[in-house]
Order: sequence, then C-alpha cells, then structure tokens
Amino acid sequence: MSPQTAFKVLVVDDDKSMRLSLVDLLEASGWHVQALPRAALVAETLGHFHADVILSDVRMPGMSGLELLASLDTSQAPPVVLISAHGDIPMAVQAIQDGAYSFIEKPYEPRRLLTVLTHAAQQSRMRVSNVRLRQRLYQLSGLDRVLLGQTDIVADLRRDILDLAETGVPVLISGETGTGKELVARALHDLGSDPDAPFLALNCAVLSPDTFEAEMFGVSGQTQGRLVAASGGTLFLDEICSCPLPVQAKLLRVLEDKTVLPVGATQPVPVTLRVVSATNEEVALAVSDGRLRQDLLFRINTIVLTLPPLRQRRDDLTLLSTHFLAEYARIYEIAMPELSQDDLAALLAHDWPGNVRELRNVCERRILAARRGGGSMVQALQNDSLFDDVPDTLREAVASFERELIAKAIRAHQGRMDAAAEALGIGRRTLNEKIVKLGLDKDALM
Repeated sequence: MSPQTAFKVLVVDDDKSMRLSLVDLLEASGWHVQALPRAALVAETLGHFHADVILSDVRMPGMSGLELLASLDTSQAPPVVLISAHGDIPMAVQAIQDGAYSFIEKPYEPRRLLTVLTHAAQQSRMRVSNVRLRQRLYQLSGLDRVLLGQTDIVADLRRDILDLAETGVPVLISGETGTGKELVARALHDLGSDPDAPFLALNCAVLSPDTFEAEMFGVSGQTQGRLVAASGGTLFLDEICSCPLPVQAKLLRVLEDKTVLPVGATQPVPVTLRVVSATNEEVALAVSDGRLRQDLLFRINTIVLTLPPLRQRRDDLTLLSTHFLAEYARIYEIAMPELSQDDLAALLAHDWPGNVRELRNVCERRILAARRGGGSMVQALQNDSLFDDVPDTLREAVASFERELIAKAIRAHQGRMDAAAEALGIGRRTLNEKIVKLGLDKDALM
C-alpha cells in the first residue's frame, strides 16, 4: 500500500507500554498511526487526523472506551474497535449493540487485530467514498443545468468532459459569456482522480503584476501563497486573454518549472497543478494582437473544449426553459406557468447574446411576474433599456450586459450573494471579482 493510500488508525490507551506496542505493530504493517493517552482528546484529534478506524481501550480514567463510543456520531465518525484485558461476553455484546465494529480481548493476537482493523478501515473508506460520490453528483447539478440538452453538440461535449476529467491534461475552455465555462472547469475537477483536492479559480483580468508574486507565491516566513496551497489540485485561469503580460510571464515560469519561489526565499517550492483555462475571445487574435503569449497558449491548450452558444442549440430551448421555470417555481413556491405558443415563438426568435445565463434570468423574471398574477415570456424577454445606449466596442457591450445582469440578480435576491451567484450560474468568487471589475456598488443596488 502506498503512503497516500495507507490506512489511518487512532489508537487510544492510557497504558503507555501497550500504546507504544500497538503503535510499533501498526507502523510496521504500513499504517499511519496517531496515539492518544485519553479518550477526551479524540474529538479534537479527529478534526485534523482523518482516521479510518479508532482502536480504543475500554477501561481508562476519565472517559472510558464505551463512553467514547457513545459520544461519537456513528454516521460521521470512523468505526471503533474496542480492546480490553477485562472484557467478557456481556461487555462485548453490549459494545457491538452500542455501535462498535468489533471487540478484541488482551492479550491480542497481532494477525487477528490487523485483520479486524483492516476490514473496519476498508468499510470506512467505502462509506466515505459513497458519501463523496453522492456529493459529487449533487455538485454536478450546475453542470447539468448548463449542459442540459438533447442536441448532438451538447451530448458530445458531456462525453468529452467525462473522458478528459481523469487525464489531468491542460484544457482550454472557449465560449461566449454565459455558456458555463467555470462550471465545466469545476466538473473536470470534480470528476477527476482527486475531487477533494483544492480548486483555485483566478480571474486573470484582475490580477496585479505588483502583488502577484506575494499573493500567489507567498512570502518567506509569513504567508504560504495561493498556488502552494492549491498544489495537488486544479488551477482555473478565467479570462486568460485579459491577463496582464507580466503576470503571463510569471505563470508560464510556474507551469514550465513546476515550482514557485516565495518572496524573500532562496529555495523554490515544488507545486503540482492541473491547469484549466477559459476565454470568451479568439485566442489566435489575442496572440496576434500581442495580448496573449504564444508560449503560454501552447502550455494551456493541449485540449480545447468549445462551449456552444445558445443560438446554435435552439432545439434545447424548450427543455431548458421548462427546467429553469420549474426550478424557480419551486424556489418561489408557486405553480409553474405553462409555455404558450407565443412564448415558444419568442424564445426561438431571440438571439440570446447572454446564452444560458440570460435564459435563466429570463425564466426567473417570468416566475417573479407570475407571483404577481401576470406576465409572459415575451415580457420577460424585454431588456429593460439594456441596449438603449449601445456601447461602441464589443468589450464595452459585454461589460454593460454583465453589469445589468449582475445588478438584476443582486436586486432579485435582496443582496444575498450566494443566491445571486447561483442564479447567474457562476461561482461566488467570480461574482465578487466581476463586481469589483465592473465597478458595481452592491449597497446602491438595494
């Protein structure tokens, strides 16, 4: 068993010689061991030592092994194997009835002890794995909302994400605003080999060359640095084409050397990161304009995933609209309004510049109107002066559109930022960064 997969056991025994004997046996058998002299220390220790199984003496001063067993939440805590030189049949039966995995008498037979502990640890790992799987499937609901659809282009994209998740290769996600790039990046991470590893999302457009090294690399003897803290996980570089060129050079060095040098340090620190990037621009144009380093592009675009705009998957509009209407009807506790022929015609006629994110907001506006006893999808599609003053450039137009959508989401959710981020289909960190970048005043919106 490798060090990364070795089982972890928490040994609790007030007898020092017995405690050390158990530690020697278990460590010689490849286990990670943490030993404690008192059961009262278990709860605190489990906060940082994620044991697969607890091996505890029964008779101890203060809290006994049976009292320790009774104090643990059996749905969350690792299984408990009790060991005692004073055990008898009634005590063993009572311990099993109270939730102990097994009961072993001293003097113990080492092979049997190791067998019992191994089976308990395997069962614990399987239980944790099942819980994580359920959590991963629940977390993927965001991906389902963005990639819900029956068109071939969406089905192919879902298959690509599942195929790429385990590979660890760099992926560049290309797509217009509102197509769900960050949620796809998170799906690649969540479906990968280590979904519990860190996921570090960076909005490259707001990175400062002056503070980048201190924030990302850390300061020797003071701060660890976000890249070091995220080592072993996924680095998500959003809006990569908007990254300042000096920052691009520093990122490239990290990706090439797989190390960072904290400010003031003399020795580099190794980091291992899977890189997923995203952009709503043409990367070739960004390279030719000198805004994106070509050598950095070559490091991040091993695989390119292109998210389709909503106008290219109009066959999914009815399915998506029904899904979002049902979701918001449940949230606002009203009956879902039916889609009329006029509603469907309006949906199909609209060009959807904000893509799935815009459709979500349109459906929410429809439900909010239904709460007041009226409304239609035609009315919900009205842009409320969004394009009264059309900006001169595409970048300004996108910023104006994002500013309006974010402002509406914040108002609709009474300033609850988690709910606003969920409605927009983006992460809370991304929402905060966009609020700063777009110069929005949250207090003034309420």
